[in-house]
Amino acid sequence: MSIVVLGGGAFGTSLAIALSRDGQDVTLWMRDAHAARDMQTTRTSGPRLAGYTLPQTLAVTPDLPDLANRTCLIAVPTQHLAAFLRILPDDAGALVACCKGIDRATGLGPVATIEAEKPGTQAAMLTGPSFAFDIAAGLPTALVLATRDDATGQRLQDELTRPTLRLYRSTDVIGAELGGALKNVIALAAGMAIGAGLGDSARASVIARGFGEMIRYATARSARQETLNGLSGLGDLVLTCTSEKSRNFTAGIALGKGAAPTANTVEGLATAEAVAAEARRMNLDLPLLATVAAVVSGQLDIQRAIATLLARPVGKE
Repeated sequence: MSIVVLGGGAFGTSLAIALSRDGQDVTLWMRDAHAARDMQTTRTSGPRLAGYTLPQTLAVTPDLPDLANRTCLIAVPTQHLAAFLRILPDDAGALVACCKGIDRATGLGPVATIEAEKPGTQAAMLTGPSFAFDIAAGLPTALVLATRDDATGQRLQDELTRPTLRLYRSTDVIGAELGGALKNVIALAAGMAIGAGLGDSARASVIARGFGEMIRYATARSARQETLNGLSGLGDLVLTCTSEKSRNFTAGIALGKGAAPTANTVEGLATAEAVAAEARRMNLDLPLLATVAAVVSGQLDIQRAIATLLARPVGKE
């Protein structure tokens, strides 16, 4: 059975390359018709992920393919996921969200969004520490495949795992959703620390204290702590907070310097505000997450944000 990847950005393209490298038939759908036809003709990756040869079993098209009973990996930003799902037919074999974050309008994560828009569909999420360039280059990458039904997870794990793309399954959908979403907010904070000139020691403190806030929030939402301790939480957090390949980290650097982020898709910006609002409703004290949300929304400038955090009383670790 062939696989469909919906979304021709860097991550979607990298997944399509990796999944088709062993001879598996894969179709990559792209909204940009010119780029799709150019990639199909030249057999090279497009401008969002330049420099890779496309396997012969990878077809690129601007026309939405037949999705009936096919596994569909959806690589569109979280804030656009709900609207995108509404244009899809109801007969796909499984819908796997390949995005991270919380929908600002609904407060739902990717799997919950699929379930709300396509009830009855097999819904899953692919998350964890991964950069598109590493996946496309065939470098070893481990990800979490989260589904509510373990039998579905087993089938998708068997179908999508490759020698250098290792998928570990989980039924803790909430933990996987929140791990992938919250780490982007902490990455913004880590970037702010570097951009404001606070140094690597401060960044390490942000990562550690931020991870604690991730666990408090996620477990209050019924996630399992061991999920946050794994690839979709700590693993993704470390990667995103320590590399300038991360859009959220580099956006945080810009904010720390008093500038606006330049990347088009920075999921942590919307997630910060959504999580801060929910934390207030739940009476959770999450000072780092709340401060990032205040900076993102323009309520605090970076210097006042730093002063606010440094003025908090110290206590037990």
